[in-house]
Amino acid sequence: MTIERIVVSVAGSFILLSLLLAYLHSPYWLGFTAFVGFNLFQSGITGFCPLALILAKFGMQSEADKARLSPN
Repeated sequence: MTIERIVVSVAGSFILLSLLLAYLHSPYWLGFTAFVGFNLFQSGITGFCPLALILAKFGMQSEADKARLSPN
């Protein structure tokens, strides 16, 4: 699995979890949904994603790394 796929999966999971918590517990959890959405938005514009940096430090490969290392 690549960094990009993990980031999208984690963001989607956080959104679904926060929506469930907002429904079951408190509508204040929608603030977390907004935070994740804003982070996705700014990441799309700036290219900066804190989770991607953390995953790279743990040795995960990005799509660019995989393409560069493929024997094609």
